[in-house]
Amino acid sequence: MKLPALLSFCLLAATASAEDGFTALFNGKDLTGWDGDPKLWKVENGEIIGTCTGPDAMPNNSFLIWRGGEVKDFELHATVRVEGDNNSGIQYRSRELPEVAPWVITGYQCDIHPAIEHTGMTYEEKGRGIFGLNGTNVMLDPEGALWKLSTHEPVKVNVSQWNEYTIIARGNHLVHQINGKTTSELTDYDEKKRALAGLLAIQLHRGNPNSVHVKDIRLKVLPVEAPQPFDASKVPAGAEKIEKPRTKSPQGTGPVVPPTKK
Repeated sequence: MKLPALLSFCLLAATASAEDGFTALFNGKDLTGWDGDPKLWKVENGEIIGTCTGPDAMPNNSFLIWRGGEVKDFELHATVRVEGDNNSGIQYRSRELPEVAPWVITGYQCDIHPAIEHTGMTYEEKGRGIFGLNGTNVMLDPEGALWKLSTHEPVKVNVSQWNEYTIIARGNHLVHQINGKTTSELTDYDEKKRALAGLLAIQLHRGNPNSVHVKDIRLKVLPVEAPQPFDASKVPAGAEKIEKPRTKSPQGTGPVVPPTKK
């Protein structure tokens, strides 16, 4: 491509980026705008990298926190992969727990997990736990009870490869997607425990050795919408009250047990 054509292409790309309303939160060079344990986080080859070397490396899950302000209603895109038998996640509308340790977070999370049922699920770190597994649309009623509204085929991905994770938060309705496909939705009518604003952060999970890699993270601020009011008459006829899911895979998928020799 000749220089004038290249300059025109770059100008068009920059204009398109500005027009789509997204702002890059990572400059590709350093951790400007982010705050985390410097022993755990670095930038290398244009990637944010968080590394846990093993079970004794960190007593808690640790987070790289975006210090650009709180998010309310928004759309976020992040390109992420995880190396090692462990998981990560993107926190949003979250808050810090300084009484536990620096860089510890509680709040909504889009999970990035090697177990298919967990990746892209709706979850609350150090809070109410799992809401909707990959493949489910759920709601929390005003009393905090969990209801399954519908199901679909889980989105299958390899989290050790680069995938684009999307979070769309409007009022009390939250949508998680991977590579443009919806994994889980949550409508949170629990006014006492839900959050409508808070921090963005990236999780580094304690335990099994792992590293989380992020090479692109972009935010579009959306007009703030009032939370949807709960209306029992509008709950789908097939909705089912369920217990909150539990996990057999709190970190990764676990070691592969070789077959017993006869």
